[in-house]
Amino acid sequence: MTFKADDILRRPLYVFDLPPELLATLHRKDVASLASAPSERASSSSDGKFSEKENNPDGTIAASTSCALCDVAFSNVAEQRSHVRSDFHGYNLKQRLKGLKTVDETGFDRLIGDLDESISGSDSNSDSDEETSENPKAKDDTLTALLRKQANISNTTSTDVAAPVKRKRGVGTLPLLWFTTPVLPPNTSLGIYKAIFTDTEQDEEIQIVDILRNKQLSPTRTLDASNGVPLPSLMTSPHIFLCMIGGGHFAAMVVSLAPKVGKKITGADERQATVLAHKTFHRYTTRRKQGGAQSANDSAKGAAHSAGSSLRRYNEAALESEIRALLREWKGMIDSSQLVFVRATGSTNRRTLFGPYDGQVLRHNDPRNRSFPFSTRRATQAELMRAFVELTRVKVSQVDQEALAAVAAAEAQSAISLPRKEIPSGRPVQLRLSKEEETASLHTSQLQAQIRRSKAPAVLSYLTTNSLSPDFHFHPTSSQQNHHAPTPLHLAASTNSTAVVLALLSKAGVNPETLNSEGKPAFDLAGDRATRDAFRVARQELGEKRWDWAASHVPLPLTKTEADRREEHERQEVDQAEAARRMVETERLAKEVSLSGSGQQGKKLTGKTLSALDKTGAERREEEARGMSPEMRARLERERRARAAEERMRRMQVGGAAGR
Repeated sequence: MTFKADDILRRPLYVFDLPPELLATLHRKDVASLASAPSERASSSSDGKFSEKENNPDGTIAASTSCALCDVAFSNVAEQRSHVRSDFHGYNLKQRLKGLKTVDETGFDRLIGDLDESISGSDSNSDSDEETSENPKAKDDTLTALLRKQANISNTTSTDVAAPVKRKRGVGTLPLLWFTTPVLPPNTSLGIYKAIFTDTEQDEEIQIVDILRNKQLSPTRTLDASNGVPLPSLMTSPHIFLCMIGGGHFAAMVVSLAPKVGKKITGADERQATVLAHKTFHRYTTRRKQGGAQSANDSAKGAAHSAGSSLRRYNEAALESEIRALLREWKGMIDSSQLVFVRATGSTNRRTLFGPYDGQVLRHNDPRNRSFPFSTRRATQAELMRAFVELTRVKVSQVDQEALAAVAAAEAQSAISLPRKEIPSGRPVQLRLSKEEETASLHTSQLQAQIRRSKAPAVLSYLTTNSLSPDFHFHPTSSQQNHHAPTPLHLAASTNSTAVVLALLSKAGVNPETLNSEGKPAFDLAGDRATRDAFRVARQELGEKRWDWAASHVPLPLTKTEADRREEHERQEVDQAEAARRMVETERLAKEVSLSGSGQQGKKLTGKTLSALDKTGAERREEEARGMSPEMRARLERERRARAAEERMRRMQVGGAAGR
């Protein structure tokens, strides 16, 4: 049986073309097994083919998770956490607390179709390039408005017309139906998304295996051998419609459920999805960096009058017109589709697809409507194909039930043995800081900020005002930053704050012998010569008997005059090197000009070049802005750019007049 199971699971299983030996023995898992069903290990790939390879390089099947409350599956924990913060999950949570029935994502979209509030958890949750939430502060407003609307309707009528009643589909609210078969090992389960079944088929869940058998389709040859034209029978085969819209991106696709069979280079058969029609649109409608659609910003803050806003409004209208024209063109294929999968988050996107408008094709109350029971990314043709493969691929779960039972029993035993207050909750426990620790943390943040800005008088004043020791140790000592620089002197030396180092040593009386956690004194952290000279100047001013300067690694003392002289000498050397560089550059350019030829133009170029070498343009601008405040410098730069733009415009006008 092991050989037969390996042969069946050798390649991914397609829902509508399962092996006959598997179909003959397939049956639903019992309720107990369903309750303990683990996270499925999906074998679907992200490309557009029914690939023979698994997801992971090692051949294993990737794990996923799901939300039992909302009947949605996710590929990773980050997507599940994003879903928990969405309005969809929040609404179902409130429904469950009230003892009411939850709704699926399609039903939730119907409920808020007429609301203008933005929905959190939009396309940006799954793609950094998608539009962000149209109004991130509107989550509470959306739920409040929806609940208020339902409360008003319930007060005026005895029938609930606001929230559609969700049918009881299977045991629990998981998005997958789990099956088992004697052909496979006992610890192997097969999962199929409930979304690929119609509402009627899901209501007849007892006969779901027979329904699945009736859904099997034979692979077809999609191309005629003579001319390569699609056969007419292919256009009438069962198919589904998928579309996604968000962030100015739109993608739609009609895919046949009957796979096509081709030959690989090796001669083996290869199954591929049959795409009957596909189309993508993209328009610039999202406000970059700020996020959200232009229409949402206009509704919240009023219409803007910039060129970018006008362009985005035009693109929104153009995108809506293109999408609706495409839907009308595909009306025949959409009407004949067995299911309609739509992802349209946000009132603007839903209004684009579901109207109301003349010649409307998609409707809110269509029982074929489905949402994708997993997280999706940007609306592209490749993403639609990935979603189709994920929907129609059988999920394989392999888990040891005995091991799960043993773990559950061990957890229950540990919970009973521990006192109630000591039972771990799964969350990291944050210890409350004492009053002394909070005060030390406050002093640490204030001192570090002043030292980094080289505010020597402020540092001395803060130490005196708060009666702090000059050798104050930063808190907490376990942090990486405080591990390297635990005292104000260490931090001042590591940040090359010369004034702070000299003030702490000469006026505050800081001990330079203090070592950090790495066993280094503050002098060893100094990064430039000026900071090291500050230690030597302090040694000269304080004397040899004040501290053990050898243990502090501070070299021989140096007077303040000598330190200033050394700094001035280095500055002069830098200036002389710059002057020599300019002289060499001047001579080089003079030779190039003299060799380029004689003439009036050459003479004019020579004089201009030599005079310009005295000072560069950047140096002249820096000299003009010397002594100005940052605001004055910015104003001067704007005026300089405006004059340059006016000069360019004048030259263009003169050139245009000369051409006429």
